[in-house]
Amino acid sequence: MSASAEAPPPPSQETVRTGGRRISLPGGMVRNLGLVIALLGLCLVGWFTADTRFLDGDNFITILRFASVTGVVSVGMTFVITGGGIDLSVGSVLGLASVWASTLATQAMAGDVHWLVVVFTACAVGAACGLVSGILIAYGKVVAFIATLAMMVAARGLAEIISNNRNQILDVPGFDNFFDARPLGLPTLVWVFLIVAAAGWVLLNRTTFGRRTIAVGGNAEAARLAGIRVRAHTVALYVLCGFCSGLAGAMMIARTTVGSSTHGGLYELDAIAAVVVGGTLLIGGRGTIVGTVFGVLIFATLSNIFTLNNLSISAQSIVKGAIIVLAVLLQQRFASRSGSSSP
Repeated sequence: MSASAEAPPPPSQETVRTGGRRISLPGGMVRNLGLVIALLGLCLVGWFTADTRFLDGDNFITILRFASVTGVVSVGMTFVITGGGIDLSVGSVLGLASVWASTLATQAMAGDVHWLVVVFTACAVGAACGLVSGILIAYGKVVAFIATLAMMVAARGLAEIISNNRNQILDVPGFDNFFDARPLGLPTLVWVFLIVAAAGWVLLNRTTFGRRTIAVGGNAEAARLAGIRVRAHTVALYVLCGFCSGLAGAMMIARTTVGSSTHGGLYELDAIAAVVVGGTLLIGGRGTIVGTVFGVLIFATLSNIFTLNNLSISAQSIVKGAIIVLAVLLQQRFASRSGSSSP
C-alpha cells in the first residue's frame, strides 16, 4: 500500500485539435503551452504599446531581475499549496529575514567570517518561521490560513521592532561583489532563481518527497493510512517555504542594498497568484514548478508593461485580479471535465 501511495499519479490527458485532427497530450504540456502563448501575447502587447523600450535587451534583464525574488518565494509556495496548505506569511517573513540579516551584529560576523553569514542568517530566520507555522498547523491543529496569518502579523511586527522602522544599509563587500556580478550576461539574482526553480522541479517530480507532497495534498487521510507521516511532512513543507522566503530576503537586500521591515509587502498575494496561474491546484494534489515560473514571468512582464506605459498600480491590480479569477475558473472547468470523464 505504501508503494502505491507514493507512486506518481498517471498524467492526465487533454485533447487538442490541430489540422482537423484530435491529438491527446499530457495535461501539463497543454497548460504550459497555454502559458507560453499568454506570455508571448503579453510581449506583443508590450511591443505595440512601448515599442523599442520594451524590446530593449536591458529591459528583459530588468523583467528577469524583478521576477527573481518573487520567483524564489513562489517556488516555496508551490510546495505548500501542492501539499494542501497555504502560507500568507511569506512576504512578512521575507521582510523579517532581510532585517535580521542586515543587523550590525550579523554584518560584523560576516566581516569576521564570510559574507555567506548574511545569506545563512536570512535562510535560517525564514526556516524558523516556517517551522513555527508548520508545528502550529500539523500538531496544534490550527487552520493554515489562521496560523500563517498570525505569523504574517507577528513577523512584520518583529521586523519593525528590530529595525526601529528604519532601513538598515548592508555594508559587506563580498556580498555586494557576488550579487553585482553578471555570469554569462545575467545578474546573479536571476541565476539564483533559475537554480532554485531547477532544484524545486527535481524535488517535486523526481524524489519521494515530491510524491509524498502530492499524496498528502490529494488526500491526507489516505496518505496517512499508506504509511506517510503526514504531520511531519506538513512541517517540512512549511520549513521549505520559509527557507525560500528567507533566501528571497537575502536577494532583496542584494537588489536594494538595505534590509527593511517594508520589504515583501503583498508578496504572498503575488506568489499565490503566480502559483495558481501556473496550474497548481489551490485544493492541493497537483503542482507544477514550470507553470509557476511561467506565472511569475507573466506577472513580471505585465508589471513592466504597465510601468513603461505610465499606467497606475491600481489598474494593474485590477488586471491581476481578473487574471487570477480566470485561472481559478479554468481550473474548476478542467477539474470537472476530468472528473466526469474518469471511470
